[in-house]
Amino acid sequence: MVGAPFRLHGRDPATGLDCVGLVAAAYRMAGQAAMLVPDRYRLRGETLPHIMTWLAAARFVAVDTDATGDVALCCMGGGQYHVLLTAPGMTIHAHAGLRRVVAMPGDVPGQRIGRYRLPARG
Repeated sequence: MVGAPFRLHGRDPATGLDCVGLVAAAYRMAGQAAMLVPDRYRLRGETLPHIMTWLAAARFVAVDTDATGDVALCCMGGGQYHVLLTAPGMTIHAHAGLRRVVAMPGDVPGQRIGRYRLPARG
């Protein structure tokens, strides 16, 4: 999905994704179609407990180590939160400033708050 356009509340790689839409689309492509995704939300000015409630409702659990496909939650400053996907040595996220999904080297932008993953299906 790298290169897909950015669109606030976007859920389709063909028409645009935001950070939540990117996470949902990636997990949908990996066979996790039942993930609960909010329709409307504000990552800027949203409260951290509300975001944590969404992650829990989507069945994500907090983990201590990074693995490919984990979801990272970070604060970009000024009360703006961002979710993105991790991979070895890079992050993949819907970049509002660049208006597209990008793969960037290094750790998450901003201050990392936590990392999350869906439990293995049993």
